[in-house]
Amino acid sequence: MSAMFRALENRNYRIWAGGALVSNIGTWMQRVAQDWLVLTVLTNHSGAAVGITTGLQFLPMLLFGPYGGVLADRYRKRVILLWTQLAMGLTGLAIGLLVVTGTAQLWHAYVAAFCLGIASAIDAPARQAFVSELVGQDNIANAVALNSASFNTARLTGPAIAGVLIAWVGTGPVFLLNAASFAAVLFSLFRIRTSELVPAVTASRGKHQVAEGINYVRRRPDLVLIMFLVGILGAFGMNFPVTNALMATTEFHVGPGEFGLLGSIMAIGTLAGALLAARRSGPRLRFMLGGALGLGVFTLLGSVSPTFWLYAAVLIPVGLASITFLNSCNTSIQLSVEPQFRGRVLALYLAILQGGTALGAPLMGWIGSEFGARWSVAAGGIVVLLAGLAAVVVVSRRSRLTFRQSLSIAFRGRREPAV
Repeated sequence: MSAMFRALENRNYRIWAGGALVSNIGTWMQRVAQDWLVLTVLTNHSGAAVGITTGLQFLPMLLFGPYGGVLADRYRKRVILLWTQLAMGLTGLAIGLLVVTGTAQLWHAYVAAFCLGIASAIDAPARQAFVSELVGQDNIANAVALNSASFNTARLTGPAIAGVLIAWVGTGPVFLLNAASFAAVLFSLFRIRTSELVPAVTASRGKHQVAEGINYVRRRPDLVLIMFLVGILGAFGMNFPVTNALMATTEFHVGPGEFGLLGSIMAIGTLAGALLAARRSGPRLRFMLGGALGLGVFTLLGSVSPTFWLYAAVLIPVGLASITFLNSCNTSIQLSVEPQFRGRVLALYLAILQGGTALGAPLMGWIGSEFGARWSVAAGGIVVLLAGLAAVVVVSRRSRLTFRQSLSIAFRGRREPAV
């Protein structure tokens, strides 16, 4: 099998990846349906309402994510995932039934987004850390990249399918289809052979396990850099549901089909970035910093794109830059963090990423509503670009090594041949 897909040689990982792909397609369909429902059905094109909905979905990761990491380090990840995936499926079913019966109100969308966020806050650290149990240490980098490829394959198809279905039958059935898609990942979890999982080192019980995880990160300058950039980019550079919805409806005046298409076009870039990452043996500092800088530059270009199709085209390098950055961060954590801390560090990473999105989404929506969609996109691009430049300056001053060397090595002062 090609080196790009070597993790798929593992039976358990193949089963997991298949179920996750189906579920991810449903998740992206629901994201489009949720934004369109709030923007055009429950409000009169309120960017602030879309931002609040997005914020409520990601806020629980900021509030409860670190405790989800403690659970992931302490208990069996497969059991955690069975319960969280079931909870997310039931949430999609509930909001779908409200929409199809014509009884959905804005507060229902807010509550559903928050409930989905709570389940995700527990699910995400366990799901990220579960990869190492499926494939072992040698194939973690490849499996993380393939997970990104699966997620972005879904991102390529899900929004387009959702756009067509919304125009045809409305948003309600899209929520119901997403609820049904969780059956695939639940089935895959039951099919996995637990005897073939790589045993994970579990954390001992204690009163200060969240604080232990935070202190572990504070002692690692490479992890501190990741957390800083992830927080800034999550808040200002990755609120695509908000900015794309505003650009589609208020700037270009297109319908749900074109709005869904924006997500699919952007996924061309993210899928390409994930597949390129699958070919690499490990993370590199230059890819992390280059992804951050590229995201800022291309987001700014998107803010001044005069037509819908030019804006859509710019989303391809935006997606490529964002996934290059995120994959470098995720793989660095997976490979460099000690197993007994992996769940908590991943949880902190996700809490900062999604918590930043939760805090930034209402702000980006407000800027779009008050000053126009282009200003919302431009503001995000400027902040991301400045953060990337600041990180370059910090790294240049802290280390004499070039960006061709690995992230962890660059901060520890040892030399390693560049790959």
